[in-house]
Amino acid sequence: MPKTKTKIDYLAQLEKDMVLVEKGSFMMGSDEYENSQPIHKVTFEKDFYICKYPVTRGLWLAVMGKNLPEFIGDNQPVENVSWNDIVQIFIPKLNDSTKMNYRLQSEAEWEYAARGGNNGNQNLKYSGSDFLKEVGWFNANSYNEIKPVGLKKGNELGLYDMSGNVWEWCQDDWSSDYKNARKDGSAKVENNGEKRLRVLRGGSWSDSYNSCRGSIRYYSNLALRSSYIGFRVAQD
Repeated sequence: MPKTKTKIDYLAQLEKDMVLVEKGSFMMGSDEYENSQPIHKVTFEKDFYICKYPVTRGLWLAVMGKNLPEFIGDNQPVENVSWNDIVQIFIPKLNDSTKMNYRLQSEAEWEYAARGGNNGNQNLKYSGSDFLKEVGWFNANSYNEIKPVGLKKGNELGLYDMSGNVWEWCQDDWSSDYKNARKDGSAKVENNGEKRLRVLRGGSWSDSYNSCRGSIRYYSNLALRSSYIGFRVAQD
């Protein structure tokens, strides 16, 4: 019988799965969608790391010490977790266990990484391809279910599931456009109360091809839990 993974195994694998994203510049946004305008230049002055996969059920369980309902398979992205669950409980526990500094990525970091960073073709529709079926799970190929991570082709940085499978929480507060976007790639967070909305990126297994494009933005209340929403972690 295969060996059951321990918490130490999951934490060690997470460290191995962190992918270097080298500093650089890119043009963020799209003219196709009002909330993705205006297209603007973002410049990262420092490298950062982002996990090649969304956080899985197995990693979540290892860190939290308990299961969540309606999961099938340790390699599936964890979902039905709110922004609050992640930022207030999971990440502090993860950092306490690893003595590292994991965090959610900013929206700009997410898009830069999804587009392949300095190695990427910035004009691709999806993360790593113009053809969504190559890189992602969406309503035309998911058979109405979430899929294990890493089954599709990765992008130029070796990041998987950034188009489809689950929407991914970011640090940023939601804004309806990029008119006041930060140019350094940092998260835009305003002190506007506990009911603020947070950014989601990437589309999900239940969405159409259009909702999985690299420039698509969406949002949700930070307390919402949904079978369409997961996350991945980043690190400086």
